[in-house]
Amino acid sequence: MFERIRRLVIKEFLAIFRDPASRMVVVIPPLIQLFVFSFAATLEVRNAGLGIYNEDGGLLGRELVARFWSVPITFSRIVPCENLNDVREALDTQRVLAVVHIPQDFSRALQSGQAPTLQVLLDGRRSNAAMVVQGYIARIVAQFVQESATGNENRRHRPPQLVSVTRVWFNENLHPLWSSVPALLGILTNLVALLVTSLSVARERELGTFDQLLVSPLRPGEILVGKAVPAFVVAYLEGGLMVLVAVTIFGIPFRGSLLLLAAALFVFLLAIVGIGLWISSLAETQQQALLGSFTYMVPAVLLSGFATPVENIHPAICWISDIDPLRYMVAINRMIFLENPDPSVVLPYVWPLVPIAAFTLVSAAWLFRHRLE
Repeated sequence: MFERIRRLVIKEFLAIFRDPASRMVVVIPPLIQLFVFSFAATLEVRNAGLGIYNEDGGLLGRELVARFWSVPITFSRIVPCENLNDVREALDTQRVLAVVHIPQDFSRALQSGQAPTLQVLLDGRRSNAAMVVQGYIARIVAQFVQESATGNENRRHRPPQLVSVTRVWFNENLHPLWSSVPALLGILTNLVALLVTSLSVARERELGTFDQLLVSPLRPGEILVGKAVPAFVVAYLEGGLMVLVAVTIFGIPFRGSLLLLAAALFVFLLAIVGIGLWISSLAETQQQALLGSFTYMVPAVLLSGFATPVENIHPAICWISDIDPLRYMVAINRMIFLENPDPSVVLPYVWPLVPIAAFTLVSAAWLFRHRLE
C-alpha cells in the first residue's frame, strides 16, 4: 500500500512541477499577492483628500488650517472651499473624504477661554475610512486647542484636565504591516493548499486519466491520500517561504516559537486539504474546481477576522466563523509573530482545528468513495 501511495505522490509532484506554468502558479502568484496585499489591504488611511471651509479670518483659524497642511502623509490634498456649494461639490465628486468647517467665531471663542465648535462633514460612502479620518481630525484639533489654551491667560480659571497616557502592546508604533502580513500568511497558505488540492482530481477527470487510476491497483483511499500529500507538502513549504519573506523583507518581528507555528500550520493545512478534496470530488472540470475554491475563499476570509473583528459578526452567522479554519490561523499567526505566547495561550486556537480537520478529511473520503460508486 505504501509503495502504491509513494508512486502516486511522485506522479502528482511531477504533474505540478514538470509543467513550467504550474510551477509559476504555485510559487510566484502567492509571493506577488503577499507583497501587493500587504500594502493594499490595510485599514490605515493615507493620501486622503481634505476640504477646508474656513469662515474665520482670525489668526488661530489660519494656524489650524496650517496644522492640516503639516500632515501630508495623511492628507496629501487640501481643497479650499469658498462656500457651501464648494463643500457639496467636493464631497459629491469624492475629491475629498472629509470637510472641516471652521466657523466665524472660532478664534474669538478660543481666545476668550470658551470651547470652540467645529463641524466635520464625512463621506459616508466610505464609512470605515471616514471614521479613521474623523479620529485623525479629532486628534489634530484637540492638540491644537490644548496648545492654544496653554498661552491663554484665562487658563488658571479652568479646572485641571485629565491626561491619559497610551501604551500599545505587541505593536508599539501601530504599524499596519505588523498586523496584516501575519494574517496574510494564513490566507495565502490557505489559497495554495485549496487550489492545488481542488484541481488534482478535477484535472485527472478533465484529461481523461482518472479512469486509468480507477483500473490501477490503487484503492480509492490510496488515491485520496496520494492526491492530498503533494498539496499539503507544497502549501507547507510555501508557508515557510512566506514566513521567511515576512521576517527578512518586511521586517516583521518573529517573537514566538517557530516549532509552535509549524505545529499549528500542520493541523490547519490538514483541514484545508480536506476542504480542497471535498471540492475536487464534486468538480467535473478544473473550471468548476476554481469556482468552488473561490466560493469558499471569499466568505472564509471575510469571517476570519482579517479585516474586521470577529466580534462584529452578526450572531445569526457567527457559528459559521466558529467552523472557519482560517479564523483560528489568523489569530495564531498574529500571536506567535508579535506576542511570544505560551503554548497554553495558543492551544485554545489550535484544538478547534483538530475536529474540523477530522470532519473535512473523513467527509471528503466518504464523498470521494460515493462518487466512484
